[in-house]
Amino acid sequence: MARLKLGILISGRGSNMQALARAFSTPDAAAEIAVIVSSTPAAAGLDWARQQDLPCHVVDHRDHADRDSFDAALDARLREAGVDLVCLAGFMRLLGDTFVEAWRDRLINIHPSLLPAFKGRHPQRQAIEAGVQISGCTVHFVRPAMDAGPIVGQAAVPVHAEDDENALAGRILEAEHRLYPAVVQLIAEGAVTVCGERVVLAPMARERLNACNGLPH
Repeated sequence: MARLKLGILISGRGSNMQALARAFSTPDAAAEIAVIVSSTPAAAGLDWARQQDLPCHVVDHRDHADRDSFDAALDARLREAGVDLVCLAGFMRLLGDTFVEAWRDRLINIHPSLLPAFKGRHPQRQAIEAGVQISGCTVHFVRPAMDAGPIVGQAAVPVHAEDDENALAGRILEAEHRLYPAVVQLIAEGAVTVCGERVVLAPMARERLNACNGLPH
């Protein structure tokens, strides 16, 4: 069976990129990294990726007059690498509708909240300000609306009374590093199907994703 070819988009340190790279580093892994693309040449994640001899490219948003031009260059780079699944990993550029639809159901993102709660910026701060006791992270297929799309998997993280934004963000990030590779593994196995705007998981897939849950049993 052919390995799923991943295109990972970053803008910064790319910690989720590193988690994916480590999870799929062996020759018998279900997926492999076909290309890592950064929207900025100064992204710290590029240094790490190059040290691992991973294929890296920069599509600098400052070199493009508008979003459509940037998206077209990004699309061309991904297709040139033969990418099957695009994974957003701290990618700080909004993608246009044309790009999102071109990669429909082949474009996933991880967001540090239990969507649909706390979309947009600073979701950890939003969770604390709302007084919730449980937060977490969500992997979802991307749609044109921000932080929207069919949910594949979620991991729950408790919110402690003494938490500030950074403390909660750190614990959620640990859950992200477990959840994102688990979701990609299931997609590579063909265990994830999008029906309308909902995800249907193969038998036992939900149990495997639940293993990423950070709550005490």
